[in-house]
Parts: sequence; C-alpha cells; structure tokens
Amino acid sequence: MATTAFSVVLKEIEDSRESIARALIDGGARDYAEYRSMCGEVRGLSTAHMFITDLVRKMEQDEDE
Repeated sequence: MATTAFSVVLKEIEDSRESIARALIDGGARDYAEYRSMCGEVRGLSTAHMFITDLVRKMEQDEDE
C-alpha cells in the first residue's frame, strides 16, 4: 500500500497499541480500573485497525474490477 492517509492512520494505531501493550507488560497500570481501561484501548485500537484494513482491501478490490 502506497503512503496514503490510511497507511498513516494504521501506523499511528499500531504505534499506540504497541505503546499501551508495553506499558501493560511493564506493570504500568496503577490499579485494576486502569488495567481494564488500557485493555479496552488496545481492543478498540485493534478493532479500528481491522475496520480500516478491511476498507482498504475492499477499495483495492473495487479498483481491480
């Protein structure tokens, strides 16, 4: 995929997801509520990443037809 708005957004999502995951691994959550919040952010970012990836794939298929 060429450098597009989608690739920039996907890279930002990946970076954010990795940053939060690293903080979780390092014990960065102060309490259970913060842990749940961080897990929710990772889940949300993963869902957004999946939606954007699917959209890009569909757009590429439409261009090929």
